Amino acid sequence: MKTGKMIKPIVSFIIIIAFVIAFTACSSGKKPDTPEKVTFVLDWAPNTNHTGIYVAKEKGFYRDQGLEVEIIQPQEGSSDTIVASGKAQFGISYQEGVTYARAAGVPLVSIAAVIQHNTSGFASLKEKNILSPKDFEGKTYGGWGSETEIATIKYLMDQEGADFSKVNIMTTGDADFFQASASGQIDFAWIFEGWAGIEAKLKGIELNYIDLGRIAPVFDYYTPVIITNEDILKNNKELAESFMKATIKGYEFAIENPDEAAEIMISAVPELNRELVVESQRFLAEHYKGDAEKWGLQKQEVWQRYTDWMYENGFIEENIDVTKAYTNEFIK
Repeated sequence: MKTGKMIKPIVSFIIIIAFVIAFTACSSGKKPDTPEKVTFVLDWAPNTNHTGIYVAKEKGFYRDQGLEVEIIQPQEGSSDTIVASGKAQFGISYQEGVTYARAAGVPLVSIAAVIQHNTSGFASLKEKNILSPKDFEGKTYGGWGSETEIATIKYLMDQEGADFSKVNIMTTGDADFFQASASGQIDFAWIFEGWAGIEAKLKGIELNYIDLGRIAPVFDYYTPVIITNEDILKNNKELAESFMKATIKGYEFAIENPDEAAEIMISAVPELNRELVVESQRFLAEHYKGDAEKWGLQKQEVWQRYTDWMYENGFIEENIDVTKAYTNEFIK
């Protein structure tokens, strides 16, 4: 009789323990066996701005977070419109693009700065002797046809008392900078130092380069950034947290191991120039994080400064609340 009375409490205890273990496993953040599919859209063709994403995928950082990430290039529309529409949960954009979107009532949010400082500027062949914005007078600029390009050039020239009306503006789209310069079609263009600037060195071409962020602090804005939309942040914050945990690891790996990260990028996109990717990756390893405490952090003053400039120059009808345009929540 005593033995029989003891069995029921023991069985009950075992059931309770089993329940506790099962409950603990479910509540511990353990990822499901079937990964959640995520679409990430690039802003342009794959390049070293994107390496951290490819590293996170190849190294299994996304898989560890229960995610299966597909990286795509925009076929129609921009990455901004694709992420805003929900066709992709995350993507690459620019501070300028996010500002335009929010001014138009499109709820995009920047969740990380890929590069801490603007690494773009105006480049020209050395023999053109373009050393400052004042030297833009009488020269031909080749660009994408954006109004902000024109306003940026005018702003820089105005700062030096130069005459903007003496600049010939030509829309060259994605034409090769080196070919267009060598043929005399253009005299200067807007490039990324970490890509076209590196390519020039590899080709033995000497350039004069005007660093945009250094010559005018207002243009030291975030380009590029990683974006999502407010719907995800409101209704699926766990997805953003998981995605960013893996993405941070990807970029931190690229910072610490640029050569290996470059090989991962080349393996994923074999049509890229290997030497260019390796050298570009070494360059960006020092610029991704820059002087920030952590990779990806964004400052309100940077957002406010450039947003004010866009408003003052009539690119947005009313100034936006920049505190809603970005967040450091998933970095900290």
